[in-house]
Amino acid sequence: MLTSLYVRQFAVVEEAEIAFGPGLTVVSGETGAGKSLLVDALMLLAGARADSGMVRAGSDRAELAAEFDLGGLPEAAEWLRQEELDDGDTCQLRRVIRAEGGTRGWINGRPASLAQMSALAALIVEIHGQHEHQALLSRQHQMTLLDAYAGNDALLAAVRDTARAWRDAVNRIRALSGGDDREHQIDLLRHELEELDRWALVPAALEELEAQHRRLANAGRLAEGANGVVELLDGESEFAIGRALLRAHAELSRLAELDATLTPTLELLDSAQIQVGEAVDGLSRYAQDVELDPERLAEVDTHLTHLHDLSRRYRLPIEDLSGKAEEVRERLTELEGAGDALERLAHERDRLHKAWNDAAKSLSAARKDAAARLGSTVAALMGELGMSGGRLEVALETLEGDDPDPQGRERCELLVSANPGQPPRPLRKVASGGELARISLAIEVATLGNDNIGCMIFDEVDTGIGGAVAEVVGQKLRALGERVQVLCVTHLPQVAAQGHAHLQVSKASDGEATRTKIQALDAAGRREEISRMLGGVEITKETRAHAKKMLDRAQG
Repeated sequence: MLTSLYVRQFAVVEEAEIAFGPGLTVVSGETGAGKSLLVDALMLLAGARADSGMVRAGSDRAELAAEFDLGGLPEAAEWLRQEELDDGDTCQLRRVIRAEGGTRGWINGRPASLAQMSALAALIVEIHGQHEHQALLSRQHQMTLLDAYAGNDALLAAVRDTARAWRDAVNRIRALSGGDDREHQIDLLRHELEELDRWALVPAALEELEAQHRRLANAGRLAEGANGVVELLDGESEFAIGRALLRAHAELSRLAELDATLTPTLELLDSAQIQVGEAVDGLSRYAQDVELDPERLAEVDTHLTHLHDLSRRYRLPIEDLSGKAEEVRERLTELEGAGDALERLAHERDRLHKAWNDAAKSLSAARKDAAARLGSTVAALMGELGMSGGRLEVALETLEGDDPDPQGRERCELLVSANPGQPPRPLRKVASGGELARISLAIEVATLGNDNIGCMIFDEVDTGIGGAVAEVVGQKLRALGERVQVLCVTHLPQVAAQGHAHLQVSKASDGEATRTKIQALDAAGRREEISRMLGGVEITKETRAHAKKMLDRAQG
């Protein structure tokens, strides 16, 4: 339910804050005073397109904010939780429109996109009137309304659940069977596995192969280098390390005979001679063992080339190819041994299809029955609302194909004929805004708010009517207001008298600026406003008496 609306620097409204209660709230005022600005503000908060011309002249921005009580609106509360925008049992929508262009929105104080604001508003407020964005024009909403009117929750849940389960079974079959060509998939996987098993290596083996490639590719350089180091260590040159160590050892031996404290150092030279000798032996053997093996080098080159090709094909690092081989092996085993599982899934798929058929058949029958009842009820209400001879047909269009659909076998379209002799046309193509508003009212009264919307708004719903029909419109709005919150912009006293609360919009000018004022009326103010709506330039005693009588009868 809408609890408050705040408007600042919006069109001709300088600043206004309006509180709303349950029931029917009517909004009236002289022509051009800006009665529909409240509706416009709510539409903008619901994500409608904005332009800078909506900002009051001389201001840099317009600000709009509305607060809603989410009691009885579990879908809206759940949506907020899923979007992580929830804040208790209330919700605030806020939007700023800048004069230089651009707009920003917030939900519960957190930045929100217009798409988010529109999605949330669709769950808490419904606007009817001469506007292009109306929930009732959506075929999806029409189907939802029909199912709510018929009380199809259980049937719809059965259809939806079996359709989704059927689709899951089909997807599992497709995945398990390798799609439409299982044998081709198996052949392909076998080929891939053969390649991967032949060339892919575990990380340790891959590291050894790469090291072997480096040795083979540099065998000549390695042998030559090892021999060169042997020459430096133990060559014929007087500068060879072995010869230098031998001379140093002989000299230190003589010195150690003179001073025994040099003996440990002499022992270090002994160790050095031994280590150099071992190094010379090792390098000599290494130089002899290094082979120039072009054939083995070619084999290793080929192996690495295949690994790089596989790496590019599978878009994986070379070291991950062995893991890919295990994945392919598991997938191949699954496909080759899928016969029993596929048979079970096929039986499950067929069972679910039959269950969906049964549930969809029951849902279709319930929808057909409800469509006839809804059409008759709305047609009767249209007659009461000044469209005598008008009728509404709920057309159910059967879908092509046999695959289970979560929404059932059909789609819904509301067809309306507002005048006798006219063929029914889709509701979304009805040209007259006033007729569209009254048809929407008739549908809402007939369904008594079954679509679980907390606030319904009717803008100029009484356009083109008067007299007894206007009073009936007011009575229907009041009856609807007993179930949900209703806000109605009106210019007819017969409608205004039916309101549980009354807002007056007035406009004043000081010669330099024009301002619109919005105020809640008390009992005396309501009598005066309805007198104004009844009378002409001068309001007489008789007019006031008529207004009082009209209010007493409506409120009684």
